[in-house]
Formats: sequence, C-alpha cells, structure tokens
Amino acid sequence: MKKALICGVSGQDGAYLAHLLLSKGYDVYGGSRDAQMASFQNLNRLGIRQQVTLVSVNINDFRSVLQTLLKIKPDEVYNLAGQSSVGLSFEQPVETLESISIGTLNLLEAIRFSELPIKLYNAGSSESFGDTGTLSADENTPFRPRSPYAVAKAAAFWQVANYREAYQLFASTGILFNHESPLRPERFVTRKIVAAACRIAQGSDEKLTLGNIDIARDWGWAPDYVEAMWLMLQHPKPDDFVIATGHTRKLKDFIRVVFEQVNLDWEAHVQIDPSFFRPTDLAEGKANPAKAKRDLGWSARYKMEDVARLMVEAQLNGVFHPAAVR
Repeated sequence: MKKALICGVSGQDGAYLAHLLLSKGYDVYGGSRDAQMASFQNLNRLGIRQQVTLVSVNINDFRSVLQTLLKIKPDEVYNLAGQSSVGLSFEQPVETLESISIGTLNLLEAIRFSELPIKLYNAGSSESFGDTGTLSADENTPFRPRSPYAVAKAAAFWQVANYREAYQLFASTGILFNHESPLRPERFVTRKIVAAACRIAQGSDEKLTLGNIDIARDWGWAPDYVEAMWLMLQHPKPDDFVIATGHTRKLKDFIRVVFEQVNLDWEAHVQIDPSFFRPTDLAEGKANPAKAKRDLGWSARYKMEDVARLMVEAQLNGVFHPAAVR
C-alpha cells in the first residue's frame, strides 16, 4: 500500500485528491497546521474524514516538516498548502510569500535531508505567467507575475526546478489554470456567483456585486485536475505540466450560464463596483495543455459550461461528492 501525505488537505484540491487516492488504495495522511483544531469540513462533505490520518505539520517550520516525513515515510507528498487567494495576497503579501515559497523550500530541503525516495508534487499556478495577451501559455512561456500570490508561486516553481536539477529529486510542478467545484469557499468569485444566483432564484431580492466581469479565464473542474496531479507522480520522470481545458471564456459568460441554470437573466441581478477591481488584474488567461495530453494521457473532461452547471446542481442539492454531480 502506497502512502501519501497531502499538505493542505483541508482545501478544495486537498479533499478531492484525498478522495481520489483513497479510491486507488493509498494510505492517506492529511497535513494541517493544527490537526486537532481544524474542522476538515471538506473531508466531512466528501464522507472521507475517518479514512484520512490527520497530522499536524507546519510547512513554514523545517523541523516540523522533517519530523513528519521521517515519521510517516510517505511515497508521495502533495504540496497544496499555503495562501490560495490572489485577491487576499494584495492584503497579506508577506504571509502569502512565506506560506508558499518558504513552505515549498522546507519540503524540498527536508526530502533531500531525509534521503527518503519521496516523490513531490508542487501546486503551481497559471497566475505566474501574468498577462500573455493572445498567447496560449505552455511550459516554455516566461513568467511575468502580477500579484504577490503569483510572485510566490513563481518562486516556488523555480525552487522545485532547482532541486530537481541539483539534487535529482523527483519533484514536479503542476501549473494549474483556474479549477472550480462546490468545495470552493464563497470568497472565490465562481462560488460567490453560484451561491448568489441560487439564493435569488429561491426568492432573495439581493444584488450580486462584482468587479471586472470582462476578464477571461480557462475554467476547469477540480476533480479532473487532482487526477493530473496524481498522474505526474506516476510518470517515469519528474517534469512540469500546464493543466487546463484549453478553452478560455469571459467571467461574464460564466455568470450568464449560471443564471440560465436557474432560469434568470443575469443582467437584472448583477451590479458592478469599481472598488472590487484588483490593483493589477490579468485581462485574459489562455492555456495550451498539449504536453499533459501527450505525456500523461490527461485531458479535461469538463469545460466552463459544464463546471457552471455542476456547481449550480451541487448548490441546489447540497451535494459535494464528485460522483454525485455528473
């Protein structure tokens, strides 16, 4: 039985990844800064909390990371921890940089120091590319980060690449474009839209207030994307991969599809507030995931329209399990 440690198990990706690994027969350990106090609500929503061994590990503390690795001796480590909101990173730039960059460095150094044959997956981000205009970003596209979050993710990417080259660690980064699910908290715009649309459909007279709805992104389905993470660590050699659908749509289109699912005209219920605009926002995010399809045999099963439909269904029915929203 393989053992996997998921740092950041309480988040959207961590919960879905734990569910996937359990289905493949893994012994799954879930890392959190304080496992005794954390709620692990997403694991409960998926009905798997009792199947995951919860451990306290602070990835900003090298000693904590090393002790955890030496105790568990995992075959695979998935680094999904750290501050995960682009918007919040402008308000908490130091915490963002430390939790992502220093945390990743501690994991790499602890694996090197332990001399255990651990494979590491690192969660990268398409935000590192910055604004590529009409160019579809792939693994060779230069990074031009435009937020504290993106800067931290870019630094972590190069740390992984450096340790892979210098110390021959099996360490791979998935450069994931936007991926959503019912497990997203409502501070993420897609879940905010879905939750508001469903409330309005059920009689609420509220207005949905948003910022720039002309931004365009490549939106995928989170349970699809955690499968790509796992596939990267089954690949014969460590490498970096862009994970995306290859289809870019405006936020305005996502809003329209969501409101159509509840038989409403979005324009009657949405208002724009310029104060919600970010200091430096990306106009468009386009991706070329051809390498993942070629080398991993992975491609996204769900596009933006599917994601919007699945999230609305889950919101209305109160279900979170990936198999229950198809």
